[in-house]
Amino acid sequence: MKKLVVTGLTILPALFATAAMGAETINAAGATFPAPIYQKWFQEYKTAHPDVQINYQALGSGAGMRQLGAKTVDFGASDEPMTDERMKALNVDPLHFPTVMGAVVLKYNVPEVKGALKLTPEAIAGIYLGDIKKWSDPKIKSANAGVNLPDKDIQVVHRSDGSGTSFVFTDYVSKVSSDWKSKVGANDSVQWPIGLGGKGNDGVTGLVKQTPYSLGYVELFYALQNKMPVADIKNASGKFVTPSLEGVTAAAANSKEMPEDFRVSITNAPGDKSYPISTFTWLLIPKQIPDATKREAIKGFLAWMLTTGQKDAAALSYAPLPKAVVAKEQKQIALIK
Repeated sequence: MKKLVVTGLTILPALFATAAMGAETINAAGATFPAPIYQKWFQEYKTAHPDVQINYQALGSGAGMRQLGAKTVDFGASDEPMTDERMKALNVDPLHFPTVMGAVVLKYNVPEVKGALKLTPEAIAGIYLGDIKKWSDPKIKSANAGVNLPDKDIQVVHRSDGSGTSFVFTDYVSKVSSDWKSKVGANDSVQWPIGLGGKGNDGVTGLVKQTPYSLGYVELFYALQNKMPVADIKNASGKFVTPSLEGVTAAAANSKEMPEDFRVSITNAPGDKSYPISTFTWLLIPKQIPDATKREAIKGFLAWMLTTGQKDAAALSYAPLPKAVVAKEQKQIALIK
């Protein structure tokens, strides 16, 4: 039986040995946001299905879309639902398959701050616009009574690559700040008014960790893995919410109903418990996969991911998909021809 491979986070010599034995290769690339759970899933699926080996290149959502359009990969992955314009430009008709939900968090390196820092939407927008320059600014202090906020410059950190994590963050800031919406907007790659750029969630994590008085946004898993403090953020209902799986689940539950094509934003969702920078993340699967072996292997993985795979989500700081979304996706698998 032929063996299937999807290009991965790290290409190991063992994978080449597998390919040498006549394996058929499936290539995939994209978002870094879900990379930890994708890596685990692909390893577990290989154990359960020895004739299928899946690896993944975590290059960022923008790269995943570009490679899908160039047909250098068999499917992509993105934290950003694709627009109609982008899908037309791809020359590939992709189906969006939500995989898990997660949180984009703001982590900070302020030695004087020992407890949790609270940030309002106004403060977040002001910091990333460059209007709020000091940790001691009144717009930060007003939400942090009794916290020792130093008179130090804020070292702003953002992604340097085309990133779905950046899209989620800028989508949120565009909803809470008209200035940000008009001056910068929401996209996976924007003209940042200020700051240092790091490649991938790992790059931003490293910069914040090594730069005193810095602030950066990453997926929750990367902050927890590095044991870095994350800010509580004031949500649309006026409540300060600590990033958590429960907050992500609440955001999904309080957002508008999932559309048929699964392209939805759940940032700045209503509800007292909703964490405001929450998102789904998607696999981008072509509707037409001419190679029958590849097609059936990908469909088999999707069916496994929507059932068995969901059990891995919480341990890696992702929220599992709502049951109603899973049911709709299971029907969508049949559209892959």
